Amino acid sequence: MPSFPQPGVVTVCEINRDIITAESLSDELAKDTYGKILGVIFSPVPFQPEASNVEQVAGQEPSDAAPTGGFARLKEIVAGYTNRIFFPNEVRYSTMLNMLADIDTQRVSWHPKRHCLAFVSGQNQVTVKDYEHSDGKDPCFLTSEFQRDIKTLEWRPNSGMMLAVGCRGGICIWSASFPGNSASVRYEITSSVNSVSGGPGVRWILVDFLQSSNSELTSILSWSPNGRYLASSSYGSSSFTVWDVSQGVGTAIRRGLGPLSMLKWSPSGDYFLTAKLDGTFYLWETITWTSEPWSSTTGYVTGVAWDPEGRMILISFSESVTLGAIHFASKPPSLAAHLVPLEMPELASLSARGIEKMAWDASGERLALSFKDGDEMYNGLIAIYDTRTTPLVSASLVGFIRGPGEKPKPLAFAFHKFKQGPILSVCWSSGWCCTYPLIIRSHILL
Repeated sequence: MPSFPQPGVVTVCEINRDIITAESLSDELAKDTYGKILGVIFSPVPFQPEASNVEQVAGQEPSDAAPTGGFARLKEIVAGYTNRIFFPNEVRYSTMLNMLADIDTQRVSWHPKRHCLAFVSGQNQVTVKDYEHSDGKDPCFLTSEFQRDIKTLEWRPNSGMMLAVGCRGGICIWSASFPGNSASVRYEITSSVNSVSGGPGVRWILVDFLQSSNSELTSILSWSPNGRYLASSSYGSSSFTVWDVSQGVGTAIRRGLGPLSMLKWSPSGDYFLTAKLDGTFYLWETITWTSEPWSSTTGYVTGVAWDPEGRMILISFSESVTLGAIHFASKPPSLAAHLVPLEMPELASLSARGIEKMAWDASGERLALSFKDGDEMYNGLIAIYDTRTTPLVSASLVGFIRGPGEKPKPLAFAFHKFKQGPILSVCWSSGWCCTYPLIIRSHILL
């Protein structure tokens, strides 16, 4: 039977489809449950949730004393949309605002090859926590005069310790500098370079700032799997940019797409997805950059996740608890594909109205979903599914994760690959970033 955490308890971990809960989180409890298996403890990291994450989604404007950059930008976007053809005239202002606030920007990211977590911990701040050090050192906080109104971040693949942060006016590129291996800084920002201590012998350096056109708020990022290219866009933009990061040069791709909300490179690099706020999304092949449009009648795209081989993609929608699984029928550059619905009957039985956020681990074994509405008892939980990808994708509910604090809601979450099973990190509205090992018995070395 799926595991359900009762009100008043918090989730600790999963061990072979059994989700362990406790009255409160503690390192001692973590040691007794999963620490002996993994050899590491993932202590929760506190942060200050933004007002925009908690209040503005409910339609409440912040006070005059609070920073309003992100909210003001949302209002500008909404005002622009009301005069466009992408939405019917009867769509209300508040509905549009909530739509933009619900978009699943990547605010949590695990390094692909190290046990190092980064997440947006403030309007202008990123927190980096390196769990590979056993000395329990404090996390590092990345701030810079270039880095304002942060909306998204993602680690660069195959390039040491380098992090891209989407913010007002462009993208901050941070790199960890170690003794004898100093990070190279692009000459244009040398006079204003920022350096932050990251522990003994480590300094984080802002090595580049990729400036967006018209100082737009960069809210969407996706690295190519080889780490050479970085795709970016802004809410309300009709194009996206592909950056050659080593050169600091960006190329705009196909204007006229409409208001973009999501970009996602496939793990193989052969395919690329762009999603719009009107429910339309495009599948691209990256040899000639041609695309095929798809459309949804169940709301706009709220989440996108590729399978490990990049030959199938899961898509979630705002007004449905049924996922779309798109299977490519032949090898790239062909865009021939067919859609197979993936039903989530358990969520439907809870009266959930749609999927808010989605994450799929790199091994394709665990799927995490947060959902809209539903029974009050299940509000704010994350559903965890055991998934299989052959011959077609299938999912079996394992249980639910409940966060700490009073009525916590998941603001963002992301998976990380671990040899004993995936681990899931969640930023909760209660001000804690918690990490949950999902241990699969077959992966444990006896």
